[in-house]
Amino acid sequence: DKIPFFGGTYFPPVDRFRMPSFQKVLAAIVESWQTRRDELMNSANEVLSEMRGVSNLEISPDELNFEQTDAAFTDFVKYFDKINGGFGGAPEFPPPTALEFLLRYWKRTGNENALEMVRKTCEQMAHGGIYDQLGGGFHRYSTDASWLVPHFEKMLYDNAQLARIYLHLFQATKDEFYKRIAVETLEYVRREMLDESGGFYSAQDADSEGVEGKFFVWTAQEIEEVLGTEEAQVFNNYYDVSEAGNFEESNILNVKNSVPETPEKSRKILFEEREKRINPFRGGKVLTAWNGLMLATFAQAGAILNSDEYLQIAKRNADFIIENMQSDGFLLRTWKDGKAKLNGYLEDYANFADGLTELFQVSGEVKYLVEAKRLADLMISEFWDEPSGGFYFTAKNHEKLLIRSKDFYDNATPSGNSVAADVLLKLAKITGEANYEKLAETILRLVLPQARRYPQGFGRVLSALEFYLAMTKEIVILGEKGNDLEREIWSNYLPNKVVVLAETNENAKIIPLLENRKPIGGKPTAYVCENFVCRKPNTSLEDLRGQLFLV
Repeated sequence: DKIPFFGGTYFPPVDRFRMPSFQKVLAAIVESWQTRRDELMNSANEVLSEMRGVSNLEISPDELNFEQTDAAFTDFVKYFDKINGGFGGAPEFPPPTALEFLLRYWKRTGNENALEMVRKTCEQMAHGGIYDQLGGGFHRYSTDASWLVPHFEKMLYDNAQLARIYLHLFQATKDEFYKRIAVETLEYVRREMLDESGGFYSAQDADSEGVEGKFFVWTAQEIEEVLGTEEAQVFNNYYDVSEAGNFEESNILNVKNSVPETPEKSRKILFEEREKRINPFRGGKVLTAWNGLMLATFAQAGAILNSDEYLQIAKRNADFIIENMQSDGFLLRTWKDGKAKLNGYLEDYANFADGLTELFQVSGEVKYLVEAKRLADLMISEFWDEPSGGFYFTAKNHEKLLIRSKDFYDNATPSGNSVAADVLLKLAKITGEANYEKLAETILRLVLPQARRYPQGFGRVLSALEFYLAMTKEIVILGEKGNDLEREIWSNYLPNKVVVLAETNENAKIIPLLENRKPIGGKPTAYVCENFVCRKPNTSLEDLRGQLFLV
């Protein structure tokens, strides 16, 4: 009868870190089914009841206000690890949605503690073994609290979200260190995870030659043989390499000791040497939801770093999904070896619509906004729960399931409802469609009681709440692409904004913000608006900074 009676999140192939192997779990299930079936049936009914209850949230009667984000911030302070960064103990997972909320909170309140929590966590992660010090990119999680020993698998969604937070930290602080980590991560993705067709692969394995981490670790002797004694000594001192090792008699590279100069030349030499090893297996599967996350990051990187190469990667990715991962206008979930299949879930629609919205804001190409809006409308018609509010995880055209559930929890990836609320709020500001904002507000009210109890599980929705409550600025820049006014916008961390780039106002029917807007004196011109009421148009950087409160 397909009722679940037991569950878990991960069962390794062999016993590890107090986790039973999958084989042991299966044997225990067989034994229990044969000897204690009545107990399992009772358990099944309890599990089914809980599963139904999780999706049956009630809309909070409370007004949405900044007291709720203030309370969330207080909770983050309570659980912050002042030594290692992050919010908890081992195993330590990167918390990108929480970090993004804290960065937005700092921007609004000026609370330096919020910024310091983000900086501390990002510095510790980037210096730790969870970060690939030679090849760039982040591993899945750290088995310890100090970010040293990772589970060596690399996931697309981690690197999409983490690269974005480092980009935003660079905008906020102008610190080149964060830019370097963002660029190295994006370059890893471009090198290892980008299919020639434009799609991003999902994951790279932890194992090579049957041994977890073998590709990534070094002995002191191996390094000395490659670099020579003198250079190896400098490198090993910087990257915590010893004869004894810090991981199973080998060394996971991590930044332990500061030196006047980073041994950059040695890094490149060792990276090239490492490329001669047998690489971990990389799956050829492309998932729409995770591609949407990376699409948004490459689009933003194109603008923040003024990189046309990154912008082109984003555009190729968007075009690939539009052309190859749809059927009769509906999104498909997965693509591999030239074939796409499976109906898209809520997170596929929400993340891809969000990526397209970011790409529109960066490129000014209206076709991406039109597609984002079409998918948002389809998401509403196919996934929205009209009586109770919120989006179901599956669409109306999915196969019949035991429960048509809703997901609100921001875990390793943000929940579909969180991203949907976020993108609907942005589309409301760009298109002027009030219904988008109404639906987003309903989601925020549904999630609020849970977010109060456990803010760490709702970072993306808390960021959306900050956006909803803020005096969001709608910024229109008319003029040739790449002008100084546009560069000023993307050079600063301005999370509570939407941007429309255009050379003329010809698309005013689609984008009301363009109505009656014209360049002044043939120069690039900025219109800074709030709730579609615009201030005096300006052509100077000084005036623009004043209207954006940057001076």
